[in-house]
Amino acid sequence: MCAKGTYCLILKTDGCTVGVGSLKSIVFEAGYYIYVGSALGPGGLKRMHRHQKLARQKDKKPRWHIDYLLTHSDFEYVDVVYTCAEKHIECGIAANLQGTYVSKFGCSDCFCQSHLFHRLTCPVNEIKSAIEDIGQKPKILSENDDF
Repeated sequence: MCAKGTYCLILKTDGCTVGVGSLKSIVFEAGYYIYVGSALGPGGLKRMHRHQKLARQKDKKPRWHIDYLLTHSDFEYVDVVYTCAEKHIECGIAANLQGTYVSKFGCSDCFCQSHLFHRLTCPVNEIKSAIEDIGQKPKILSENDDF
């Protein structure tokens, strides 16, 4: 297993409105949402397990944009696709996903339009392709993966 990398969380909702910190109130259409995140800091890819736990327990106060969705009762954790990397590649993956997105979500530290994308159908294969398109190998997270 690798210690650091980039991940794409997949969440699902039947539609709702969520207050997301400084972004204020956002209307989320029904469907799947892909959040592209970096796990290069302390803890690395263990961050994915934090997201899974937060989505299940919904027991912490939101700190980051994605936390507002993970803790909201109308959002359900679906899966996460990740890749091992020692450098920032999340913007390249986000650029490959494009399409319908939530403006300024999760990208306050870069120049991307967004790191949160909406899809009507489950986007696992699309995410795998987006990761492969930048020369990386996609992996699906197992609850038992140890980082």
